[in-house]
Amino acid sequence: MSLLPPPQSRASSLKVGSFLVATHLSSLAAAPPTNIVIRTSRQQLPLPDQDHNDIPPEHAIFASVIDSGATGTILLRLIHGGVIVELVSLSTDVPPLRLVFPSALLNSPAIFFEDQELHVLAITEFGSLYRIVIPVQGRDLWKHDVENVWPKEHTIRNFPSDSRGCFVQAQGLHCIAIGMPDGYLLRMDADSMGYNSHEEEWSETLSHHGNFLSTFTALLPSLHSSHPNSADIVSLATHPWPSDIPHIWTLSRDRTLRLWKAKLGCVSSKTLPFYVSSSLDSSRASSSTGAGSTRTHPLLEAERQNLLKIFTASTGVGERLHVLAFIPSTTSISNGGFFCLMDASNDQLRLVSRIETSKRTVHCHLQDFMVVGNNLVTLWENQGRSMVETTRLDIETWDMEDTQEVKSEWSTASYAQEPELTPSYMEERLLSPGSLAEKFLEAIFQPGVFSSLSLQAAITQYTDACSTLPGPIPPQLQATYSTLAENVAAVVGCTVILNRDPQSGALQYANYRTALKRDWEGFVARCREVERSSRWPLALESRGPDDVIIIERERAGSLLIEDSAISLCRHDESDQIVGEKFKLLAVSGALRKKLGPELVSNLEGRLLEMMHQEFAFSVVDILQDQASKLQIREALEEGLASWFAGRLQTITDLTEDAREPFNAIGGFEYMVKQEDEHPDLSVGIPQGHSPWFRGLTARFIAVAIEARYNLALSLMTLLLYLAQDLTQRDEALVAEAFAVFKGTAMLRYIAAQPAERPAKEGSAQASDEDVISRLRNMDVSHNRAPSAIPTSLIYLLLAQSDIGDNIPAIAHNFLDNSGLLRSCSPVYATTYEVVFCERLRTLKFYGVARELLSCLPRTAASSIVLAQVWLQIGRIDDAAQLFEKLAGSFGPNSGLAPEDIQPLKKVLPSARSIQSEFAYYIYVSELFKAHKLVRYEVQFAQLAISVAPLAADTSSLWSIVTKGYAELGLYEEAYAALITMPYEKLKREFTSHLALQMCEANAVARLMAFDFAGISEEVESILSFKARNADPRLQPNYSRILYTWYIQRGEYRNAALVMYQRALKFQEIINNAHLFISHAPDQLDSYSIAINALTLVDEPSQWIILPVIPDPARKRKGSSKYIPESKFLSSKYDSQIVHLADMQRQHTLLAAQISIIERNPGILTASEFLLPPAVLVMRLTHHDLFAQALTVGSTLKVDMIDLFTSLTSHCIRFSKNPGSPIPFESDWLLTDNSTTWSGSTADRAWRFLRQSLERYDGPDTDYRYAKAVLETILTTDRSSPPPPWLVQIVESQQPEYLIRLSLRYENIDDAVSYLLNMLRKSDRRLAREPSPGNASSTWLPYTLVDQVMVAASAQIKTPPLLAQLRAEIGTRMKRVQKLSHVSA
Repeated sequence: MSLLPPPQSRASSLKVGSFLVATHLSSLAAAPPTNIVIRTSRQQLPLPDQDHNDIPPEHAIFASVIDSGATGTILLRLIHGGVIVELVSLSTDVPPLRLVFPSALLNSPAIFFEDQELHVLAITEFGSLYRIVIPVQGRDLWKHDVENVWPKEHTIRNFPSDSRGCFVQAQGLHCIAIGMPDGYLLRMDADSMGYNSHEEEWSETLSHHGNFLSTFTALLPSLHSSHPNSADIVSLATHPWPSDIPHIWTLSRDRTLRLWKAKLGCVSSKTLPFYVSSSLDSSRASSSTGAGSTRTHPLLEAERQNLLKIFTASTGVGERLHVLAFIPSTTSISNGGFFCLMDASNDQLRLVSRIETSKRTVHCHLQDFMVVGNNLVTLWENQGRSMVETTRLDIETWDMEDTQEVKSEWSTASYAQEPELTPSYMEERLLSPGSLAEKFLEAIFQPGVFSSLSLQAAITQYTDACSTLPGPIPPQLQATYSTLAENVAAVVGCTVILNRDPQSGALQYANYRTALKRDWEGFVARCREVERSSRWPLALESRGPDDVIIIERERAGSLLIEDSAISLCRHDESDQIVGEKFKLLAVSGALRKKLGPELVSNLEGRLLEMMHQEFAFSVVDILQDQASKLQIREALEEGLASWFAGRLQTITDLTEDAREPFNAIGGFEYMVKQEDEHPDLSVGIPQGHSPWFRGLTARFIAVAIEARYNLALSLMTLLLYLAQDLTQRDEALVAEAFAVFKGTAMLRYIAAQPAERPAKEGSAQASDEDVISRLRNMDVSHNRAPSAIPTSLIYLLLAQSDIGDNIPAIAHNFLDNSGLLRSCSPVYATTYEVVFCERLRTLKFYGVARELLSCLPRTAASSIVLAQVWLQIGRIDDAAQLFEKLAGSFGPNSGLAPEDIQPLKKVLPSARSIQSEFAYYIYVSELFKAHKLVRYEVQFAQLAISVAPLAADTSSLWSIVTKGYAELGLYEEAYAALITMPYEKLKREFTSHLALQMCEANAVARLMAFDFAGISEEVESILSFKARNADPRLQPNYSRILYTWYIQRGEYRNAALVMYQRALKFQEIINNAHLFISHAPDQLDSYSIAINALTLVDEPSQWIILPVIPDPARKRKGSSKYIPESKFLSSKYDSQIVHLADMQRQHTLLAAQISIIERNPGILTASEFLLPPAVLVMRLTHHDLFAQALTVGSTLKVDMIDLFTSLTSHCIRFSKNPGSPIPFESDWLLTDNSTTWSGSTADRAWRFLRQSLERYDGPDTDYRYAKAVLETILTTDRSSPPPPWLVQIVESQQPEYLIRLSLRYENIDDAVSYLLNMLRKSDRRLAREPSPGNASSTWLPYTLVDQVMVAASAQIKTPPLLAQLRAEIGTRMKRVQKLSHVSA
């Protein structure tokens, strides 16, 4: 049975008090402040000196608060040495507004609200009165109307040249009083407000307290002060605005209270007493003053002080005006001073009563006070920290009874006890496991310890100090960091060096640790010094009878009521716990104090270790084991043990006595009851609370958690002490006590977690207003937006679920909704605990969630949250393993207990039902998919397929598996999954995907190894589409891949078509010289591959069918891309047959063009850099590239007469000049083949010419190249006979040409010889024919014969063969005649 009470119960009969909570203002503004620069009409003003008593610039030197229903609470702060007035909204999240003045202000600017406008009245040290009017729009305040802020400046005529000793008090919008040295008071009344572009008009009245009465009393030495500055005003006050009382009250250094009226000056005065007559200080003062001596008392401090308050109170005769003045007693040993209550009605000052402050105010300084209803609330500075004391004012009774001396009961409120980060405290923290830097960082960045401004100031001071050290500056000091924590962790200790012992050479780790610890301690000391300044109290304000605000230099706080646990913890620290119900806490607290800090630290560490362990034994047995190891009883001395044994005698029933302490720890008396018993904590409930309100709530929660933890630790200490006396009957008590301790420890861990986020993550894209604001910030160089927004984890959690209308209620609702104090045993993980951990995970605090989950038993719900945490922090393998183990928790045979099923449902997504292993595996696969972890997405998709019901649609899972394997590069597994896929349509769709994936991953060889049985046409189709439409310059090269596909399958014609289309695509792409240089070799390579593939086809079928798209405006041309599928089908597209010879011609032309451009790059500068075939042959001939020229000319059907003529000329030159050099670039005499020929260069040249004629000259060319060679020889040198082989070629094929050529060159003998040979050859042919009856068989060029005969006869010297020729001609004629008669 649980001993914890229901949430609505409270620890009754406990007197609770109040305490202070505060939050740093620097942690509230998520956006940088908006700066408005105030201009001045004055000339040659000196620059403001912002060094104000060594106070950090961002710490306020003055503060005031205004509160209204329209604007909420607005805090006015005077910062940067009095140069900047900052307005901070404590009720909204509107960014602060800063007014930057040209010079420092006097110490008390005022703010008022009227007619939807804020009026700021301020006076500079040079006598300029400013009215800054700020339009406001409801709770948005100045957020959208900054441009309409308008200032008005008025020069004060009666302002002294030296502003020291001048104090300002604004009575309202239209009246300001300035206290001046020597008791002068300058009153300024506004005659006009300066609207409609008109200047403001102020009337000035300078008054002095001197009059006839003061002149008379000056003659009485006992009534007149001998100090020259006794009349200086140190405090001014007016009735709170709005008010129709325009009077001003002042208090001078000689404790004289004066009343000043408009136009009349000082109308009443009264000297206040120096001490209270009934106090101990009164008797001391009396004894120190002789009977006839003149009494002289020390003057009040000359600085401005809050010593006066004016208020209206109800008395027996109605509402009366009262003045409350405070007289400090700096030398008192009984109190810090006393209050004088004065009746100020009828312009008189009548003392009503004197109220002493409490003894706790000795050596304290009063900063501010106020009257709230019938209560007097005072704010004291107590050793640099705030302290609030409150007492009741019974004015009506005092006024009726004319009571002069009042003994008041004061209630004191201060901040909860916080550990000081002293070296001794840090030594204790360093005893726990962890690195030195980690421990210091945890302590420094614990929420509420130091503000971001304090840390930034400290790190700046530390960096400046390190930069002055000799040697190079460490790089850590010059780097930029995204968060303040990163900056501190990197910079502190960067100058500490690990040295070696000069004798042994060993590393001096001990010295290094000591130096590093000293460095961290020095940094902490800097932080403490700045933080002490930030906590200096400044002002009080009230928003109602029970709502008191405390303003400090860099913090704003509130006075809150304690809850039961906080009150018990406070009483326990002072050993003041009384009452039977809490005697167990009194005993346990006393035991904890007697054990000493070292043993308690060890005990606490053991308990925290137990939280992270699984409970295989009973809690009692585990506790007894720990007690035996700690030896707690042996740690107490004999006398203390006896004393404590006597204390234990008061505990009669341990279970009953523990009920009320458990109620105090686990109960929340201010909680608002909710209807939902198990609220969904994963969904935040947005509220309208301001950041400041939420910060105070977070601090209240932290204090409440710390109090509950201390109480729980005391109870566990007592149980460990009594462990040997515990029995199994106490199992429920011990289990619940440890569960309570575990819950408080987990909450304490959460409360200690900072939440420092970079500003770029905490805000959206910068808007126009943000840019304008940042530009404004450049007006003040030292005002920079922080690089991060430091806050606490509790603050972020509250931003989602701050249910309630006051801080204690919200805090208790938060603690209760966390569920960490609802557990009755550490053996079980409740729904609340698991859901709370899930909520932390969704907020991306993975480390915190993991730490809390380590304290919970490994149930299915906690394990699934832990698996997701591991998944998100990068422990992927551990997460996958844990997810796989949890599969057995789903389905009808899971075996989960009902208490485990409920939390499991809460942490799983509510939008879907996970009732089986199949649905669970799908859910986990989707989780890994969201994190782009394909490997495990595939793994769990396969597991889902393996357990899928028969009717389930697993097509999406098969798609995940196949595509996932392909993405992982596991193509064999992807192919296997593809083949076994039961969905035919999906299989064909993925086939194309797999093929493309493998091509893009350069896994073509593995792609070609797959058979794709039954679906190969899908691969061929997608590769064909890509080859036709993809850019050939990009990878992967789909044309080559498809070519390989076709070659492996013996489809050579398709392979040739693919590569030929690739060459055509390059041809279309190449449209300038640059592209030609880059891609012409690829185009040539494509032609070569296409030719090789087509060569493998049978010779009669060496052609391809190329699809074409007809274009009426252009020549019919083969297309290589953008062919519609409807046109690509063989039955529909227009086609063009391309033969092997066509490819070869294109290849030869391109090769020649590349060769010429390589040898003469200047061609590329021409617009037509692709030369035609004839020009190519000519240029190749010019470069002595006869072999290539012959090939190009022959392939492209170019006339090569000029080529052979040039080649013949080279042969003749080598014959005549055997020593002529061979051109280096020549490709016909320096090849491997020609160099093996025997003979001279001329012989090899003539041989090359002969082989070229044999190869490229013939009947199809009508032997015109041989004719050209012969004619060239005869033209060049007639004296040398042509080569016999050349003559033989021409004579055998073109005898008539040879005879005419001989006649042309007057070689009559040769002509006779050639004609004779022709006749004889004809006769032999005629003799071989069986029946030469046709004319062609007897035909001869008789005209040529006549020409030869005439030429021979005309020769002086008869040719030798002329006679034989005549004889042969005669014989021939006879035979012809005979044949003619026969045929006739």
